[in-house]
Amino acid sequence: MSEVKFDLKPVKRKPSRKYRKGSKYDPILDQFVEATEPLVEVTVPGRDANYLRTQLNKRIEARRLKGTLKTSVVNNVLYLEKV
Repeated sequence: MSEVKFDLKPVKRKPSRKYRKGSKYDPILDQFVEATEPLVEVTVPGRDANYLRTQLNKRIEARRLKGTLKTSVVNNVLYLEKV
């Protein structure tokens, strides 16, 4: 069996985790919630409609908007509607 080379280094504390608060897709939801239209088509260049639906559904769930907003994909086009 071969040996594994490694180093152990003492540290005072673990660094704090750096991550983004919210999502880059939050502005889509913010603008739609403020708008008066009950149904809109959403397009993001370079992103597939099904991918967008997944990301927006995650943000809708995280922001507790599940009963008020709904996403759907028809013919590879994402629709966002107010329920």
